[in-house]
Amino acid sequence: MAIVEVTIAPLGTSSTSLSRYVAGCHKILMAAPDLKYELNAMGTVIEGDLSRILEVVRQMHEVPFGAGAQRVSTLIRIDDRRDKASSMSAKIQAVKDKL
Repeated sequence: MAIVEVTIAPLGTSSTSLSRYVAGCHKILMAAPDLKYELNAMGTVIEGDLSRILEVVRQMHEVPFGAGAQRVSTLIRIDDRRDKASSMSAKIQAVKDKL
């Protein structure tokens, strides 16, 4: 199972606010019940099958274009651990256990 962090931002819009674009992207995630995700202040973390996540991220990348953006910057960071099972909550708990 992979854990992917993604940030999708339209460039050159008439406003500095991005929340409407983020909301549009999250509607795509809401329609993907096979993926777990968490919104944070700087992006979204998604957990699931890597191929499926990349498919959904591609759909999310298109959202700002559909809302009128002419340029979109998408940053993707992938943690694909194959030596043992991993999850968003397990990664957080591992740090808490050490505090």
